[in-house]
Amino acid sequence: MPIQFQVDHERRVVFADGSGRLTDGDVFGYQHEVWSRSDIRGYHELMDMSAVESIEAPTPDRIRELAELAAQMDTDATPTRFAIVAPSTIAFGLGKMFQAQRDLQKRSTKEVGVFRTRSEALEFLGLG
Repeated sequence: MPIQFQVDHERRVVFADGSGRLTDGDVFGYQHEVWSRSDIRGYHELMDMSAVESIEAPTPDRIRELAELAAQMDTDATPTRFAIVAPSTIAFGLGKMFQAQRDLQKRSTKEVGVFRTRSEALEFLGLG
């Protein structure tokens, strides 16, 4: 599976790592599988794209749909943060597009940050 994840309940964060070829189905599948779990509601998230070799480029509509879906899965009570580690130009650009779409969602309670390095992302999450 191109996206593997681990839940750190002590620090209340989900660590996800993408690898190989990443498709639209992989991203939506991850969103559904992970964020439908009640035991991680209100957790921060780190998605590391460092090992992704290629990305099946989504349409702008699919990025908006993913942002809408993600916002619908947010918890109302707890604002959280989502850090994307995107060292490649394509991953960084797609991450920024997702960030902009997420910011437009009224229901969104998750602040998104897109970073070139893992250390910057960890700092953003307060784990640096």
